[in-house]
Amino acid sequence: MRHLAFAVLLAGLALLLAACPQTPPPPPVNPAECPVGPLQAQATEEPLRLQGLGRFAGEYVPGELLVLPQPGLSLQALRAEGVEPQEALSQGLLRVKVPKGQEEAKARALLRAGARYVQPNYLYRPLRTPNDPLYTTDQKVYLNNLLRMEAAWDQSTGQESPPLIAVLDTGILDHEDFQASKYLPAGVNLDVADGDADPTDRSADRGHGLAVASVLGADTHNGRGMAGVTWGGYIVPIKVFPDGGRGTTATLLEGVRLARSLGVRVVNISLRTDAYDRLLDAELAQARAQGMVIVAAAGNYTSGGPVVFPASSPSALAVGAVDQNRRRASFSACGPELDLVAPGVGVLVAVPSGGYTWFEGTSFASPIVAGVAALYMSRYASERKEWPTPDQVYTCLTQTAEDLGPAGKDDEYGFGLVRADRVLTDTTYCFP
Repeated sequence: MRHLAFAVLLAGLALLLAACPQTPPPPPVNPAECPVGPLQAQATEEPLRLQGLGRFAGEYVPGELLVLPQPGLSLQALRAEGVEPQEALSQGLLRVKVPKGQEEAKARALLRAGARYVQPNYLYRPLRTPNDPLYTTDQKVYLNNLLRMEAAWDQSTGQESPPLIAVLDTGILDHEDFQASKYLPAGVNLDVADGDADPTDRSADRGHGLAVASVLGADTHNGRGMAGVTWGGYIVPIKVFPDGGRGTTATLLEGVRLARSLGVRVVNISLRTDAYDRLLDAELAQARAQGMVIVAAAGNYTSGGPVVFPASSPSALAVGAVDQNRRRASFSACGPELDLVAPGVGVLVAVPSGGYTWFEGTSFASPIVAGVAALYMSRYASERKEWPTPDQVYTCLTQTAEDLGPAGKDDEYGFGLVRADRVLTDTTYCFP
């Protein structure tokens, strides 16, 4: 009976398709007098006009296809191609069963046999949203409304092939929301300023390193606190500020060299100096040549100023700040060296007391971009079985940015606002 029903369905579909061009539209009816049920609605909907083959990409139901038959395509013709009808859908579509692993081959065979259009039965899921309570109340307004992070996380949370990420800063402090993401390799002196293995922040700017690291990769989807941009990166806190003091060329050089020796793929530097540091610039160039992506804060001023070093280095991605209305923050540095902008006003961070607060500055825009770079590298490595080069990462992030200000690259916004959703899905610059 089931086979007969499908045969009748196909025959009826053929008659409907053949008759549609010659049949004038029916006169209007009173819905109260002539209610249309689900089966009647299927029969009166105009069939889809698609033709050809859908794209076999992404996730879809194994062993299933959706088929729009041409008039005259018989049940026997379907079975001759190893296809078994399962369900009649609206607008003349059929859901059919095929051998698993042969979906695309069977789809092409169906087109040759007389189907008008065939595609996979794609799988859908909700956009991935972290369950960290402060994400919904405080972070979503800039991470998702501006960067479209939920669409990006739906593609990668950074857990597929997590890269090592270094934060060269004041060190780190204990915090409930920065435990799983923190990576302290045994026997390694992460405090390059004091020459020991303890990266605890005892600097004059205590808490800066924790704040930066939490924006980049706070423990995420753990039901508490805040969300980080990357959920799965291993963050190495390299302390370049001595206890009670400030970082120097010597400590920054050692920090970059340590990151290179550990195989770090992304490094964030939310620091500045008032001069061009030729030694550090040469070290950054060598690190980039060896595969390290360098992201640096463009700098803060009372009312704007030039991009500071090391962000002004040709080896770095220089990141400025915008507010939640996509306007350049008044303090954010400008200039031809600027590459990208990211939210830098009202950014939620973890603080030494164990709580959270809101900071502003390019220091906190930079780790957002570093986190997006890490997400991209994780997905790329998972799919291509190799790391993208720094040039590939820079091209991907800059060429998919949302253009702000004058058309094209400009001194206030660089290439524009980093767009995480585009970075994780673009097939021209990111996943060609």
